Amino acid sequence: MIRVAPVVGLAAHVGRGVQRIATDTVVGRFRSLPRTVADVDAAYLSQILGRPVTSVSVIGGDAGTSSRARLALTGENVPQSVFVKMPAETVPTRLMGEMGRLAATETRFYRELAPELTGLPTSYGSEFDSLTGRFVLVLEDLAVDKCVFPDTLHPLDRDQASMIVGLLAQLHATFWERVPRWLYTASADTASLLTGPLLKTSARRIAERTDLPVGNGRFIDENYRAVARLIDEPPHTVMHGDAHPGNVYFRNGEPGLLDWQAVRCGHPSRELAYTLITSMTTAKRRSVEQDLLDEYRLALTAAGGPHLDGDELWERYRRGALYPYVAALITAGMGGMQDEGIALEGLRRAVAALEDLDTVALLAKSL
Repeated sequence: MIRVAPVVGLAAHVGRGVQRIATDTVVGRFRSLPRTVADVDAAYLSQILGRPVTSVSVIGGDAGTSSRARLALTGENVPQSVFVKMPAETVPTRLMGEMGRLAATETRFYRELAPELTGLPTSYGSEFDSLTGRFVLVLEDLAVDKCVFPDTLHPLDRDQASMIVGLLAQLHATFWERVPRWLYTASADTASLLTGPLLKTSARRIAERTDLPVGNGRFIDENYRAVARLIDEPPHTVMHGDAHPGNVYFRNGEPGLLDWQAVRCGHPSRELAYTLITSMTTAKRRSVEQDLLDEYRLALTAAGGPHLDGDELWERYRRGALYPYVAALITAGMGGMQDEGIALEGLRRAVAALEDLDTVALLAKSL
């Protein structure tokens, strides 16, 4: 039975998102924030950067859960180019962003938490309008450096995965058990009420289109909220929340993480499972994951975090494999968020991990 309080919270959350978008339609043009990339002019960037920008031109852009563009600048002591994120152009995508609190989370992350971290793009400034949900985030343009940007179809090798694990250890150690009050676990999000139904719908669609054995995860689909709470048990730290290979980069050989819009708190095993399972081929992951978890424990302690028990971390990692399964199944099943080839490959890896880590049986035993 679904308790009343979470349902009320979900309704209020959806209502707030709808109200913001509706308000933006009526009064957004009279607010100070630019509405499109074309509206991000020299005067506005001068205000954000705190330096005089004399001209702005668009180098290129794309769209996903947000609108993104690279802008070339001229002016006194300004970067030659910047990377700008703004709201998505379509109402359904904007509403999805509102459900995930993506804009509010990422702009606040860069203001409050990013200054303590390395391995992420520098922020030149940001604004978030709580009335309309519109935002502008201005970041350094990584494309001007020698950066490697992997994706699911170009998986990480063992050395790259080791570097990312080390970077996650630094993040987790920095905020170990001192999580800001505005962050919450994925299972505590009121939007998680929708996850179970989305999983069932996605599983049905995938079964109709492919021969992937998504039925192996039916227990998770039917008991999502219970098993999600299980893997979110403390101790907690700040997590990137979406460290799949498309949000990873290597600049001059050093690792970094992009898109901090899904920052959450939780146990690191959830993040480690998501990252290793989605970022490596199944064969490679199987051969190195326990060694990488040992490296993580050492790196966490070296960065000022606690010493985690190896057996306990391994068991929690095996449970945490439900997270890449859930994310990959909904992404592939609902469509529109990633290239289909990338989405299906991520799901193949996630389904394989459920099997070889015996995740479903472990979760069922732990409830």
